[in-house]
Amino acid sequence: MQKIILISGKRKCGKDFISERLQKRLADRALIVRISEPIKREWARKLQLDINAMLSDGPYKEQYRRDMIIWSDEVRRRDYGFFCRAAMQQAAVQNVDYVIVSDIRRKNDIRWFRETYGPDMVETLRLTSLPETRKARGWKFTAGVDDEPSECDLDDSAFDFVLANDRDEESGEHIIDQLMAMLKLS
Repeated sequence: MQKIILISGKRKCGKDFISERLQKRLADRALIVRISEPIKREWARKLQLDINAMLSDGPYKEQYRRDMIIWSDEVRRRDYGFFCRAAMQQAAVQNVDYVIVSDIRRKNDIRWFRETYGPDMVETLRLTSLPETRKARGWKFTAGVDDEPSECDLDDSAFDFVLANDRDEESGEHIIDQLMAMLKLS
């Protein structure tokens, strides 16, 4: 691995969309890792839920989101790096130059990656979107979700790069061009 790119942002700011476009541009040299995947897999197993629906961007997971957040926060209190470690262990990161972590949500997520891989290997990116843009993408404020650490812990953090993702350009290529230049990816 040459670089780990940690992407954060509020719900419906385009983290997955931009991560997927960046991976496509980097082709077989990049891999997307999602910290939420081991969380959702374990939660689905515990409650005997549809894992595919939990991993999708659809409404199914929303009915379980708040309880899943509470449970995952309890796990993090015992071991702040538990889900970061699980996500990286499940991925074939040794086979790629770039790892894109598409769902950084907490200061301790960034801390774990920097402590584990070294600060020189880790780059942080914050995607922002106006509330109107997020609403147009299907976001609706949910008490107990949007006002919790899973959405707010990084609000006062500094990032290596911050990019607004509000344009309606379908491909997102303008942001990928900016990212490639900023991150010095070839």
